[in-house]
Amino acid sequence: MTDMLWQPTPDQILDTNMTRFRTQVARDWLIDLPDTAALWQWSVTEIEQFWLSLWRFSEVIADGPGQAVLVDGHKMPGAQFFPEARLNFAENLLRYSHVPANADKDAIVFWGEDKVKRRLSHAELWDRVLRLASHLRSLGLQPGDRVAGFMPNMPETVIGALAASAIGCTWSSCSPDFGVQGVLDRFGQIEPRVLLTADGYWYNGKSHDSLGRVAEFLKGLPTVEQVIVVPYLAGRPDISALPKALLITDALEQQPALGDAESFEFARLPFNHPLYIMYSSGTTGAPKCIVHGAGGTLLQHLKEHKLHGDVKPGDRVFYFTTCGWMMWNWLISGLASGAALMLYDGSPFAPDGNILFDYAQAEKFTLFGTSAKYIDACAKADIQPIRTHDLSSVRMLASTGSPLVPESFDYVYEKVKKDLCLASISGGTDIISCFLLGNPTGPVWRGEIQMRGLGMAVEVWNDEGKPVRGEKGELVCTRPFPAMPIGFWNDPDNKRYKAAYFERYPNIWHHGDYIELTEHGGIIVFGRSDAVLNPGGVRIGTAEIYRQVEQLPEVIESIVIGQDWQHDVRVVLFVRLREGVKLDEQLMAKIKTQIRNNTTPRHVPAKIIQVADIPRTKSGKIVELAVRDIVHGRPIKNKEALANPEALDLYKDLRELQS
Repeated sequence: MTDMLWQPTPDQILDTNMTRFRTQVARDWLIDLPDTAALWQWSVTEIEQFWLSLWRFSEVIADGPGQAVLVDGHKMPGAQFFPEARLNFAENLLRYSHVPANADKDAIVFWGEDKVKRRLSHAELWDRVLRLASHLRSLGLQPGDRVAGFMPNMPETVIGALAASAIGCTWSSCSPDFGVQGVLDRFGQIEPRVLLTADGYWYNGKSHDSLGRVAEFLKGLPTVEQVIVVPYLAGRPDISALPKALLITDALEQQPALGDAESFEFARLPFNHPLYIMYSSGTTGAPKCIVHGAGGTLLQHLKEHKLHGDVKPGDRVFYFTTCGWMMWNWLISGLASGAALMLYDGSPFAPDGNILFDYAQAEKFTLFGTSAKYIDACAKADIQPIRTHDLSSVRMLASTGSPLVPESFDYVYEKVKKDLCLASISGGTDIISCFLLGNPTGPVWRGEIQMRGLGMAVEVWNDEGKPVRGEKGELVCTRPFPAMPIGFWNDPDNKRYKAAYFERYPNIWHHGDYIELTEHGGIIVFGRSDAVLNPGGVRIGTAEIYRQVEQLPEVIESIVIGQDWQHDVRVVLFVRLREGVKLDEQLMAKIKTQIRNNTTPRHVPAKIIQVADIPRTKSGKIVELAVRDIVHGRPIKNKEALANPEALDLYKDLRELQS
């Protein structure tokens, strides 16, 4: 992994927000910061100066920041940023929508596969958010009350989240492909007062009704006082079967237009006021409800968009995501940097595999975000947008969800676009943001994430708890940051919160990723450390095996686990193969040779088994732990968290694993 694949020109570096910020910091604090690496080091050494500088650079709208930037900075958890500040998240996201010069410009563009195309101007977004916020106020909702969304990734979902936060309510959403129990496992814990739902959604060219499931799960949500229904499949859907239901068009029409900023009062609340409730995957039990504060989310996303993503006013930002994945929350924050949001809902391959690139060309995306799995699927399908599409507007391609393998780096630069910053990024729902990010001022090295996030004191620790470079180890963060959760829902003593992140290393955030810090200051992610394989006591990251196996044209995708066997652990690889391909002795030998020649003999699986499907979460992540539990005969506590729970049955009581 020693190949440099891209490097910005001096003019490109000079034109970035990162350079402007570094110049401002050096001037304000009278220090020498020759490059972005020096800026990072300063940001994790002088964390109070860094977050205050970011606040000023981003011109946060607030009562504040106040005198204190950080209180109890030695405590994790317990550190408090900007304790005197009061702000409103929606007010900051709508700042560009209330500028007369932007009134007719795009705020949101929406494609629902090839079925629906819509756009909202900034003036329309401003009007609809404030009307819906006024409607929620008229229902008696107060700061801290919960508003839930069972929604596709469409404009009304953004409007709902911003309307809720405008009056200080807490927003929580999941995608409409969840079953009844999956919704109750989430919304049942947080007791929302209002539910926003579409009548259905499109996926792979087919319509799917949502209102039938809504009628079912509402029986288990007695706190819901009103259901607001968004037409998507039908112009005016039948909502007669839903108690206390109202079409969103009727709700908006009940409220007067609010053209002047002074005619609506945004609820400015403490920095840590609950903004979002996110959910862990829930594959090992009821999902944890992770509560994120308004100020920390805003500051962290401003940093990631403006500095690491180089997002500027007028840019057009896209991320392929559902409303059940944190990247949706990340995406909508692009409004605070003056970007127009490019929303897409449905299959990324409907109808012919090119639709996202069609969308990027038509709407001139500047930041194109997707998953590593999508990039790999495009490579396997030999989709070559460099030949078929004009992607000249795209400056950055971002990838997350799982490690981006080196061969996918090659594919992007050979088959997608040569001149762009390929930003593999990594973080999680836990922090509603990233630890590891792109750097528009630095080179892209094959197989590496470019840098650690500014203000994120990320280190790699070995088994002895010592920082290392050039060795694999645990991702830890040694100093507090504003986007740490403010807690878990219904966890009054923070017991579950502390156990999740601070049990292994007291006062140190332990994230659970298995990574390596390279000589370039970049990072390689080898997978989740709780899924690390341990044959003969040697730790192996699952991504090391996936990288090799999924290069083979016969293999569509794979999942690998460690099976307890004869007082040790043996590596078991499951493969989903191309249609018509069978796993015979010849292919098995080819897979083993590929792994052995490019890793070590320890990586070679003891068993290789063909399966028809691989279980994954709603956000597309494969579930190694659930497969490991099934293989060992342990119960799966929450199959509702999976997009395809029936796939787990393929791994139960396998004869091949009995010997």
